[in-house]
Amino acid sequence: MSFKKMMLALVFGSILTLSQTHAQEWQTNFEMAKTMAQKERQHIVLVFQGSDWCAPCIKLDREIWSSPEFQQLAKGHFVMLKADFPRKQKNKLPADQEAHNKALAAKYNPNGYFPFVVVLDASGKKLGETGYEKTSPRAYFNKLNAF
Repeated sequence: MSFKKMMLALVFGSILTLSQTHAQEWQTNFEMAKTMAQKERQHIVLVFQGSDWCAPCIKLDREIWSSPEFQQLAKGHFVMLKADFPRKQKNKLPADQEAHNKALAAKYNPNGYFPFVVVLDASGKKLGETGYEKTSPRAYFNKLNAF
């Protein structure tokens, strides 16, 4: 096998592994999330985060959202919706997504807390809220599921 083919295989294998370990299916459109939640009879978990500047947001992602245990538990229970507010220019969102996230924040996170997790029913009615907690993925899932 040539060096070039070996490198391609290594890169492809790494991408495949990464896509499998971060299989959480995040929505970024509120109306689409509501439609999915109504169809599947699930609740929506709306996460306000600053993915490139908020240390507790990054910890919540690493310890809970990205864990295979939480992903497996959430799969049949929640539609996951992300409202990200990155600060670095390289992570800037398209203007329409930024406006969408700001509208969600005005309604569900008027105090601007980060991270802020809101559990909604399929129609968008708030059932409960929380933030970062140093806990296990299962305990966090149970808390969200209790709302």
